[in-house]
Amino acid sequence: MPLALAVDFGGTKVEAALVDTDGRLIEGSRHRMPTGRTATVADLETSVGGVVRAAIDALPEGAALVGVGIGCAGPIDRIRGLVSPLNVPHWRDYPLRDFIASVVEDAGLDIPVTLEMDGVAITMAEHWVGAAQGVDNVMGMVVSTGIGGGLIVGGRVITGPTGNAGHIGHVEVGDLIGDDTFGNPSALEAIASGPHTVAWARRQGFTGTTGEELAAAYAAGDEVARAAIARTGEAVGRAIASATALLDLELVAIGGGFSHATPDLFDHMRKVIADHYFPYVRKVRIVPSALSSEGPLIGAAALIHRANLLP
Repeated sequence: MPLALAVDFGGTKVEAALVDTDGRLIEGSRHRMPTGRTATVADLETSVGGVVRAAIDALPEGAALVGVGIGCAGPIDRIRGLVSPLNVPHWRDYPLRDFIASVVEDAGLDIPVTLEMDGVAITMAEHWVGAAQGVDNVMGMVVSTGIGGGLIVGGRVITGPTGNAGHIGHVEVGDLIGDDTFGNPSALEAIASGPHTVAWARRQGFTGTTGEELAAAYAAGDEVARAAIARTGEAVGRAIASATALLDLELVAIGGGFSHATPDLFDHMRKVIADHYFPYVRKVRIVPSALSSEGPLIGAAALIHRANLLP
């Protein structure tokens, strides 16, 4: 039984698991450890090495590991295997691919290790076993602590030379202004991520501090919460409209914790699309992810099991 070792590295946690050729996680192989803004290089290596070793130890008898797929928060350098996750400041041009390769080699395995941006991985997962099955012009998006994305165009994954194609969270969305986190308050992520949506609502008088509290206030009819969700939905809709105008997309699949705040968030995005002047932009479908929290790991495994789609 050929299995991929899937690794998903993000701003709060790193996970690893074994995944089969049907996109299913092997029971007992999924492990998680913390990352975070304050974690040192040593802390991060301990967490990454720990989950990778634990997943390898869960290899069933008779199964074979055929490769390691790594999805990592961007930006990355896919050629050199380096990562610089925005929310993990102690890693800048860190050689994550080589580090994981060394852990795998120490376990006595000689298998390929592939690194791509996490948005690429999640888009491949949607195309493989999720909401984008059978659709060959797709953008996958994550709307959560940050906003990320990936692209499949003409049935092929688009990575760009550095691996950062599809980084939709850092396109600009016109006259909407967010927080100056990245030196660009017009970037989508600075406006529409979960924390930045909450921050805007708090400036309007909202007293909660989390996306969950904002979602509850929205459900209760709070006017500020409703305005915040509408603003975020408009911003994401504008970004999708621009991406579709550029790439002639057929479908956008959106996951991530904050995308679940309310189904109405999608209605605000779709209204932007419906009002667009080009019919080929209006045709794009915006749908929720069909994947559970396993999606990023399935996507990392797709880097191995569906490697034929990669450039």
